[in-house]
Amino acid sequence: MLPTLAPVADADFEAMLSVRIEALRESLERLGRFNPDVARARLKSQFRPEWMRHLVVDGERVGYFTVEPRGGELRLHHLYLKPAMQGQGIGAWVLEQIKARGLPITLAALRESRANDFYLRHGFKVVEEQAFDIEYRWEVGA
Repeated sequence: MLPTLAPVADADFEAMLSVRIEALRESLERLGRFNPDVARARLKSQFRPEWMRHLVVDGERVGYFTVEPRGGELRLHHLYLKPAMQGQGIGAWVLEQIKARGLPITLAALRESRANDFYLRHGFKVVEEQAFDIEYRWEVGA
């Protein structure tokens, strides 16, 4: 069940915030850092519809991702799926679409998140460990 991509508009913010909270809640609670106000502020600070795409399956928005072009590389800011849609190959499909652009990719994943294993399985390497996040990089041809 592969998704289709749909553009993002300013009016989609609240729905996307809901997906973000649903996807991150368990990991943030495990770290004692769940705060809906912080989730809102972080998404708002990186809300750039021109870099974002909804992931749609059977007419339903099941997630989204954000890819920022940064001088010869790409920064994956968000890749969130509703928990019921995780583990079905959608995230792997998204990474393949991004990798096909042929540029290095950087991202940060929350410590204690299952996303860390996901990114390691898909060829990303740890480049820095921070208090709450782990920074990753994927190189073309790696």
